[in-house]
Amino acid sequence: MLRVGCAMWTHPAWGGRHLPDVRSGQELAAYASTFGAVEGNTTFYATPTRTVASGWATSIPDDFRFVAKFPRRVTHERRLRHTEEDVRAFLDAMEPLHAHLAPIAIQLPASFEPESLGVLDGFLSQLPSDITAAVEVRAHGWFEERAERSLNDVLHRHGANRITLDSRALFAGPAETPGEIEAFERKPRVPVRAVATAQTPVVRFIGQTDLDANEQFLQPWVDTVARWLRDGRDPIVFLHTPDNADAPELCRRFHASVRRLLPGIEPLPDPPQRPQSALFDDPDNS
Repeated sequence: MLRVGCAMWTHPAWGGRHLPDVRSGQELAAYASTFGAVEGNTTFYATPTRTVASGWATSIPDDFRFVAKFPRRVTHERRLRHTEEDVRAFLDAMEPLHAHLAPIAIQLPASFEPESLGVLDGFLSQLPSDITAAVEVRAHGWFEERAERSLNDVLHRHGANRITLDSRALFAGPAETPGEIEAFERKPRVPVRAVATAQTPVVRFIGQTDLDANEQFLQPWVDTVARWLRDGRDPIVFLHTPDNADAPELCRRFHASVRRLLPGIEPLPDPPQRPQSALFDDPDNS
């Protein structure tokens, strides 16, 4: 099964344009009615209460997936060492979402080098057997042949997925708007590896504001994701733009491109139709 999604489930530019315009508190349900997954970035900064997690669980369909991130205390502060209590507390808080956590992301800092592969191996071995993980590495040493082969072997042995970050489209574009300038400063540049080490490979694609300019960078992923699907895998693809205002449209374009290769995939729902009067009131249409 193919799931596409964004880095968030609500954005000021989305309501009534890319997603249904709903009341506050209903944004997740509106998002999940259109897309199949979301990046759980909020859990990196703070673990939600079980009550909050329960509210999220009641807002989504059965086949929706949160790719929640382990808290930064686990990955960045403790660097996967002596984390048993923190992991237990996080998984307990997220238990209402358990069926939708596939996989949980281990986003490692750029300072986590291949010399710490044994630490990652040990961390993965201590996770409960019913937890699926996905690992994103950012230190450039991981992309050297021997280190990468060892990393992939460890992930494969634990049934852990690889997260591939592709920011090539972003850095090929201009840095003119505030969103573009911030993205240039904050987003990492790492080599791109289309690797599937387990059932659910995850791709994080960071594109340009100009959606058409992303096509040449997305087409190889269309082919790769179609191949994964033919192999029986369940890829998840997250698509970003610098300010994410039009990220839902980029998701739709990518999903439609994969469907052209695999017509059996169900189409995404169409975006909301703007009222006819708005078409004449909008100065951009004059």
